[in-house]
Amino acid sequence: MQDNDTPYLMRGIKPVETASSTLVSSSPYLNNPRLREWIATAYLRRSAKDRPTSADAYELHLILRDILDLDRIEALFTAQRKKSPELDRWFSEGFSSTFTVDELLACPEGSLGHIFGRYLADNAFQIDIVPRFEPKTQFEYYALRSGQTHDLEHIVTGGNFDILGELVPYYARLTNVPRFLDAELAGLVNANQLLGAHRLVTRTGLHYPQSFLCAMEAAQAGMQVGLQSGPIFMAKYEDVFHLPVPEARAALGIKGAVNVDTAAASLQWDEYA
Repeated sequence: MQDNDTPYLMRGIKPVETASSTLVSSSPYLNNPRLREWIATAYLRRSAKDRPTSADAYELHLILRDILDLDRIEALFTAQRKKSPELDRWFSEGFSSTFTVDELLACPEGSLGHIFGRYLADNAFQIDIVPRFEPKTQFEYYALRSGQTHDLEHIVTGGNFDILGELVPYYARLTNVPRFLDAELAGLVNANQLLGAHRLVTRTGLHYPQSFLCAMEAAQAGMQVGLQSGPIFMAKYEDVFHLPVPEARAALGIKGAVNVDTAAASLQWDEYA
């Protein structure tokens, strides 16, 4: 029987009974109160001096560490290695960076290494977004290298070192990783990228609409790099520090990169700057 009293788009909802005294769903993400609070805050707040945007990303990392099924991720990586000799070699080598800022600045001017070193030195930044450690699992190694290479991904994908410039490497990963890892594994390891990227898009649209088209341009630019390039997460940037950026991109298999000028739009967005 047709229910004419229920709005068309609301028909078909089936209430689910539960004996639980707390919120529970089939989603481990929705079930986590810390993530629910993080999403509400990180997606809806304005920018302000009391909380740098980078703090959102670090807190998300800690929250997801408690949500993700780490044993399942390990099993999926192990299975993936049997199908991908390149991935198996990457894990077997287990390369980790040891370079210093002085070593970067010793690279030729205009090279990938020198540009990165100049950025670190001029802003008094540390090299390691993720402190160096000895990874005990495949996922820990994946996370370690992702942290070590994130700023370098800014340079090779064409994303400025500013708030909206973050969208370029974010979306490059989001479209690149699923091309080289099976869907379930890619979804799990990209959870941080997915939630982190869309907080910037949402907040720009809600609070800084004058910057929204620039945000979309940055996202689109990152998508194109991810769709055209080799496996970005396995790139060994340290081998090409001495090369100019265009040559470094070619050597690493990074394709489709365009430099997106997000500086002015990020200043409109970034009220704590």
